[in-house]
Amino acid sequence: MAYTTINKSGDYFNTKLFTGNGGTNALTGVGFEPSLTWIKCRDDTHNPNWFDAVRGVTKRISSHSTAAESTVANSLTSFNNDGFTLGASGGENSNNNTYASWNWKAGTTSGQATNSYSTITPTSISFNQTSGFSIIKYTGNATAGAGVPHGLGVAPKMVMTKNLDSSTYGWYCYHASLGATKSLYLHTSDAEVTSNSRWNGWVPDATNVSLGTNHGVNGGSNNIIMYCFAEKTGYSKIGSYTGNGSADGSFVYTGFKPAFLMVKRTDSTGNWYINDTKRDPYNRMSHTLFPDLSDSETSTGWFVDCVSNGFKIRDTGSVNQSGGSFIYMAFAEAPLVGTNNVPCTAR
Repeated sequence: MAYTTINKSGDYFNTKLFTGNGGTNALTGVGFEPSLTWIKCRDDTHNPNWFDAVRGVTKRISSHSTAAESTVANSLTSFNNDGFTLGASGGENSNNNTYASWNWKAGTTSGQATNSYSTITPTSISFNQTSGFSIIKYTGNATAGAGVPHGLGVAPKMVMTKNLDSSTYGWYCYHASLGATKSLYLHTSDAEVTSNSRWNGWVPDATNVSLGTNHGVNGGSNNIIMYCFAEKTGYSKIGSYTGNGSADGSFVYTGFKPAFLMVKRTDSTGNWYINDTKRDPYNRMSHTLFPDLSDSETSTGWFVDCVSNGFKIRDTGSVNQSGGSFIYMAFAEAPLVGTNNVPCTAR
């Protein structure tokens, strides 16, 4: 049984749906003060935009693009105790458009987590060892083997980076299922890329993420943002599966009822797919948004059931091609069994 010390997943991750009003929009109901808020318009072609407390409000980056960080004064203007406030920017708050936001909590304050192997000292870092999530801003040194401390105390299984100063380099992703010689691009549908220039061929350890010389992760004198996710039993799962090409698709055990699921094919081209239980409260889940596209939501992308202990693919293509290799990252709606010994029920 998947017991967890995080009995309420909503203390650290939550999906917030809302309708834009084209003005000041103070949104509540997240359940905590977000450290990372990722916003995507559902019914129009707006960018999937990221805001975090380490870089500061109004600082925007988009996961479908190589564009450098921009300052948008009327975008996300504050992180609040139970949500966030938006200005009139159409990418996040166009009047009458509908939006999904995915919110994570890291630390409430910044700190340092270096050791003797950390060769880069973050300019700012926020980390939460309970939920296994950290945000690190640092300046690259273009040196192979540079170590960036992540603060989690255990090795992260998913790492995402973006060079904030450059529009040449996009989003580089490490995933434990692929290993340290491979990476994915969050901003494209490309298959995995083999190169030591990203992670230097070293798997992240309990303290540091090792970097190569690629400017997307370690550009000399460039400002870089890094998001690290570690697995926590009953709350988060970061893994892989093999497609079978059947509508009675693969079942993936997570040990909890997923609230958020992101999937990507790795051995061939294929978009990134996101489903969540706020947009689809009932199985089968079909409403999909794409981290690597500005497209509006589709209900024909792929089909999945989220159950009490994992997810079941219900699609013959997209994320279930026969023999295809897929990675995923999932966060819990509720654990299978918490420390209160109360089991989670199916949907």
